[in-house]
Amino acid sequence: MPAKSKLGQNFLHDASAIQRIAAALGDCSSHTVVEIGPGRGAITHTLAARASHVLAIEVDPELAAQLRAELPPERVTVVRQDVLDFDFTGASTAAGERLLVIGNLPYYITSPILLKLAASHSALDRAVLMVQREVADRVAAAPGSRDYGLLSVTAQMYGPVEKLFTLPPSAFTPPPEVHSTVLRWRFAPRFAELGIEEADFIQFLRQIFAQKRKTLANNLRAAGMAPAAVTTALAHTGIHAQARAEALSVESLAALWRTIKTERAASPGEAAHPTTNSLL
Repeated sequence: MPAKSKLGQNFLHDASAIQRIAAALGDCSSHTVVEIGPGRGAITHTLAARASHVLAIEVDPELAAQLRAELPPERVTVVRQDVLDFDFTGASTAAGERLLVIGNLPYYITSPILLKLAASHSALDRAVLMVQREVADRVAAAPGSRDYGLLSVTAQMYGPVEKLFTLPPSAFTPPPEVHSTVLRWRFAPRFAELGIEEADFIQFLRQIFAQKRKTLANNLRAAGMAPAAVTTALAHTGIHAQARAEALSVESLAALWRTIKTERAASPGEAAHPTTNSLL
């Protein structure tokens, strides 16, 4: 069946890579695995022999029908659905365990899928994902590196990410114009550990990374924080006045957010008149 460019289909055909990706998930013999975008089933066939059960989420109706005809239904359930609409929590409850996830993510919706997985973290144990190399570099980037930014911090707040290996365009049919990197993401959220609230902190990250060329102080002021309060918060957490968010670790950003929350709680008059873009 020919690939459909509008669905971002690039089918993996490298036999060695297929085995390496499946192996990267670890022992799944007693686990339910959700495969995102099984396509022609290259990885699905391998998973069918390894996992307790596979939920293959395929948006293409023709490919979904083909997979149902080829794969044993007692081992693989093919779900014809957009993964962004898939209920990971419901699937986890039905399976009675946290799920394993694997997939070759379509490049055009990689970020929304990553955010969907983050939002479903309580239902997930770990994921092995193939994404565009540049995206993998950003997700796994360390503070101070060129690729470190909002996506890095957001993903890493939900658990450690490691890059495993990179595949050339020739490993796929049709070959994409970019290299692809396989990464492993273990879901172990750090919000409680760092003493921060999930929703508030994610919003805070969006504000301070809003303008990458601006300093952290400028982004805080643009988000509605008073200049004096910005100066006090940075000084209290030992962050240089000219620092940029991209230079700070998750721990430093969490410390800054806790300081801002404390100062706002101690100054109710200031918080009573927030701007449209207010941090709180």
